[in-house]
Amino acid sequence: MSPHSPSGEFQQVPVIDVRALVDRTSEDSARQAVAEQLGAACRESGFFYVVGHGVEEALQQRLETLSRRFFALSVEEKMAIRMAHGGSAWRGYFPVGGELTSGRPDRKEGLYFGTELGPEHPLVRAGTPLHGSNLFPREPSSLREAVLDYLAALTRLGHSLMGGIALSLGLPEDHFVTGFMADPLVLFRIFNYPPGPSTAEDGQPAWGVGEHTDYGVLTILKQDEAGGLQVKSRAGGEVRWVDAPPLAGSFVCNIGDMLDRMTRGVYRSTPHRVINRSGRDRLSLPFFFDPGWSTEVRPLEAPALRGVTTTEDSHERWDRRSVHAFQGTYGDYLLGKVGKVFPQLRSEVLSNG
Repeated sequence: MSPHSPSGEFQQVPVIDVRALVDRTSEDSARQAVAEQLGAACRESGFFYVVGHGVEEALQQRLETLSRRFFALSVEEKMAIRMAHGGSAWRGYFPVGGELTSGRPDRKEGLYFGTELGPEHPLVRAGTPLHGSNLFPREPSSLREAVLDYLAALTRLGHSLMGGIALSLGLPEDHFVTGFMADPLVLFRIFNYPPGPSTAEDGQPAWGVGEHTDYGVLTILKQDEAGGLQVKSRAGGEVRWVDAPPLAGSFVCNIGDMLDRMTRGVYRSTPHRVINRSGRDRLSLPFFFDPGWSTEVRPLEAPALRGVTTTEDSHERWDRRSVHAFQGTYGDYLLGKVGKVFPQLRSEVLSNG
């Protein structure tokens, strides 16, 4: 049975084998066939699993093991690399409750990483937010190498997937990699969701992270066996939440607000949320593959979008904001969003700047 109903309301997240996109020797017809599956998923659910992605299992397991070792440290040891030490680069550790979604504290702790940039880099010298060097813990010391290897592997996969998305829109496969994704803003998080009560003190569900959409173009997520990710089915009169459970050997991907904007709402960023009901810690590793900081994201002139007018859906969105009315660079958009996630840190960064 197809995972998508004719109305566009999806029942489950589709699984796509992207081997043909990752293997540069694949025939054009095979690459186009995968691209068409990606396009259908972006239109219907905004989420999809990828298998055949080529990221070594040994690297994934090494990173997961080291991440669990870090989160098992004492609070004092973890706070030695707290985000306040990262300055405008917004890197390092935050404790449970230190990040907000829609103004509510998330039930998770985490590590923020990004592309490793030294002090000599022009964007770092200019004090550009979210650019700089990472904060790595003393223990486990090998986490640094694992994170940097993983960033390189996921960046390669991100470019391959964006090639497929370009083909799905009738654009040359290298449209994004030679354009505004040539020097992407890469952000990476390692989150630990501790077990806890099903409801918060105010009687609301104790979400690990509440309903939200991602900000950029493409998110590639590795999740452990605990589950808990849910995706909002946007079609039909009744709201439905579809589980996106762990699938061995896969990453679960979703598109963000900027791809929604570029495609005039044809490819839509879909709200999702997390609640940890497993009774144990849940490990989640989202990798965000985004436009360059100074990029002005505009609607694409793509063959698949000819004659399409912008779909304005702010009345349906979790934040009631329009991704299509925004004016400015991706950096402007992202800073406004991240500042709401860490309001105290944003105040400290701005006051020190």
